[in-house]
Amino acid sequence: MTTGLFLTQLLNGLQLGVLLFLLASGLTLVFGIMNFVNLSHGSLYMMGAYFAAAAYNASDGSFAMAALAAVPGTLLLGLLVERVALSGLYRRDHLDQVLATFGLILFFNEVVRFVWGPASVYMNVPQALSGTVDLFGLAYPSYRFAIIAVGLAVGAALYLVIHRTRVGMLIRAGASNAEMVSALGVDIKGLNSVVFALGAALAGLAGLMAGPIVSVQSGMGEPILILTLVVIVTGGIGSIRGAFYGALIVGIVDTVGRAFLPTLLREFLERSVAQAVGPAIASMLIYLLMAVVLALRPQGLFPVRHG
Repeated sequence: MTTGLFLTQLLNGLQLGVLLFLLASGLTLVFGIMNFVNLSHGSLYMMGAYFAAAAYNASDGSFAMAALAAVPGTLLLGLLVERVALSGLYRRDHLDQVLATFGLILFFNEVVRFVWGPASVYMNVPQALSGTVDLFGLAYPSYRFAIIAVGLAVGAALYLVIHRTRVGMLIRAGASNAEMVSALGVDIKGLNSVVFALGAALAGLAGLMAGPIVSVQSGMGEPILILTLVVIVTGGIGSIRGAFYGALIVGIVDTVGRAFLPTLLREFLERSVAQAVGPAIASMLIYLLMAVVLALRPQGLFPVRHG
């Protein structure tokens, strides 16, 4: 293992982490404030990717048009879904919410198959970001570095919104005690809509940024939803800080583990055994991490700060 390879995988893990943060930040607020289990959050990520790819291909490769289609489009879609399908489920138990939002997953998967067909849709990396960036003597793809930069910028912006604005104060108060916030006269229905729309926009942004490096296809939201749930459980439900650090930890552990654990096991086990069990153990690392966190800190590594 060379230093360059290790740094590359570390950056890849950081890139995955910031994508997971874009998804986890919205999902953890919806869960933390509204006490609502939204399994369709990954579908909003998928729709953002499809909106971006459709606009990109229709505009002869304009990434700006893709962004204008993905983020506002997913925000409006999130508002529509929240008002039409989900607002009546807030007072229902979690099983009803799980069943309803799982139905939305199936619905959106069929919608994209009907509109865009069963084949994958592709969009290219923007021309301006098609090169590489020199980092400590390492040539790293510019677009992947841009994903990291966007994720960190969004994290900083969310921090300012959550901790320096009135809306952020209400969001933090709602995450701590939603019933008290409602009793004080705050329009909790409107606050729920704002939170859900913000989460949808962030999911759309994640879909936009992921579009050029993944295959945009039906069902792409489910695998990343599982990772996102691991992030919010590990970081702390309802905590933006937990979503940020949890996403970075999960992204790096998953990427570095998959890259190097099978090779490391060959030093201690027979080659055939290492080749058989290495990838399996690597794929379980983040779930083992989550299990350890739940055993030691059931509230997560970075839970919501009260007071």
